[in-house]
Amino acid sequence: MEKRSRGKPFNGTDTAEINEEYPAELKKMELHDAYFQTVAFLAKSLSDENRLRIILCVSCGKKSVSSIVEELGLSQPLVSHHLKELKRSLLVKIERNGPFVYYELVDNRILDVVKTLSIVATDLLTARKTF
Repeated sequence: MEKRSRGKPFNGTDTAEINEEYPAELKKMELHDAYFQTVAFLAKSLSDENRLRIILCVSCGKKSVSSIVEELGLSQPLVSHHLKELKRSLLVKIERNGPFVYYELVDNRILDVVKTLSIVATDLLTARKTF
């Protein structure tokens, strides 16, 4: 399947045509399909409000499913589903201790990503004149 960039064919390796369209820091990156797939995979993992809440909840340290359920007021099956997706995305890690499973954020840099997305979203919505 052919990738397109603003109506033009884009094969993932020809960065000359996108250099004018992207900020300087992106010009330094090698842009290819695997890169886009990885970023999209992470972005999809962050695209759910409940997952964002869970990420913030477990960023303070190890928490069991029951403590996450209690703290966030979500159902146990819903929390378990989202934790499974976050684990699959490599954003949380698990630790087993007897019958209990504890979840913890793998990398605190993800909080910086969430904070940056929040700032950008706020700025975009503030600048928006029509809905």
